[in-house]
Amino acid sequence: MMKKLKADNSLSGTRLDKAASEIADISRSLAAKLIEGGYIKVNNDVKKPSYILCEDDEIEINAPESADVDIAPQAMPLDIVYEDKHIIVINKQRDLVVHPSAGHDDMTLVNGLLFHCKDIKGIGAEKRPGIVHRIDKDTTGLLAVAKNDKAMASLADQIQSRTMKRKYIALVEGKIEGEGCVEANIGRSKKERKKQAVANDGRYAKTNYKVIKNYTNYTLIEAELDTGRTHQIRVHMAYIGHPVVGDKLYGYKKQKFNLDGQLLHAYELELIHPQTGKKMVFNAPMPEDFKKIVDTLDKKECL
Repeated sequence: MMKKLKADNSLSGTRLDKAASEIADISRSLAAKLIEGGYIKVNNDVKKPSYILCEDDEIEINAPESADVDIAPQAMPLDIVYEDKHIIVINKQRDLVVHPSAGHDDMTLVNGLLFHCKDIKGIGAEKRPGIVHRIDKDTTGLLAVAKNDKAMASLADQIQSRTMKRKYIALVEGKIEGEGCVEANIGRSKKERKKQAVANDGRYAKTNYKVIKNYTNYTLIEAELDTGRTHQIRVHMAYIGHPVVGDKLYGYKKQKFNLDGQLLHAYELELIHPQTGKKMVFNAPMPEDFKKIVDTLDKKECL
């Protein structure tokens, strides 16, 4: 694993071990060991895990990959929105984990991508070849994957500089008026490890939203990520009292609709093509289970 980036204002003031664990998606204890072993440096110097980052500090992560990682290519249906020699854009279905992790060793999107295009093996992190951003297991929608090192670097830079635009559509509980933004730091919950939470010591996060349609007890919104923290939209909407419908982790314990996941869909993705430099915009229609509920609400409200 090799990553190099400059600390922005979301990382400034954060301990190095905490920042490295989030950047590299590893445990904080492993991050501390890598820092102490000289695999993670700041401004080309070895620092202590407790070092507090300053804005524009250059963080370099050069962690050794495990030699025994072997992700098996597995055939699965993929909804391919676009593909060329450099990138592939997938409309991810519900109940699909993006890459192997604890408890999800196979039948992930990465397994399917390795079967479909073997060239992505070795691109980026070993367990996440080609993956530059993720969508939650039970969230649907668009995901861009790199097929070579140049594309990987370009897409990762677009994520870091926030020039890649990602828009979602969501059905949330309660009634919201107009538009607004939620600007609140997000970090791992101190009470439940599987959850994220709004926390003062978390990383900066901002979600913009606007109302598409109001219903009596629900609101259909468009949400755009200004940052890309884990579970960001789900955490932010729950934080302001409007959790995503069907969200079993952050939403209401009792759900009116029988759903297998939250009604949150990444419907639009805008990026700059790594080779041509041209702006590309991709769209994915609302999945059937989501559309069915919206159609039901439309009919009920019109009666």
